[in-house]
Amino acid sequence: MAKKNNTKRKLVGLVSEESGVRAYYTKKNTMNTPDKLSLKKYDPVLRKHVLFVETKKNLGRNEVKEKKR
Repeated sequence: MAKKNNTKRKLVGLVSEESGVRAYYTKKNTMNTPDKLSLKKYDPVLRKHVLFVETKKNLGRNEVKEKKR
């Protein structure tokens, strides 16, 4: 039987501040960290370490969509 996905974790994308490329995706617990996530990670476009900030990842898994009637 499949597990129920009733966790507080959301899938977020990390966007480079310098190049604007969304290169990384991660999950974060919104109850513990309500602020935007910012991490220093490697940017493959610029080929150096830069600051990545959180953006919303729209996969359809994070939010419940309204049914069209």
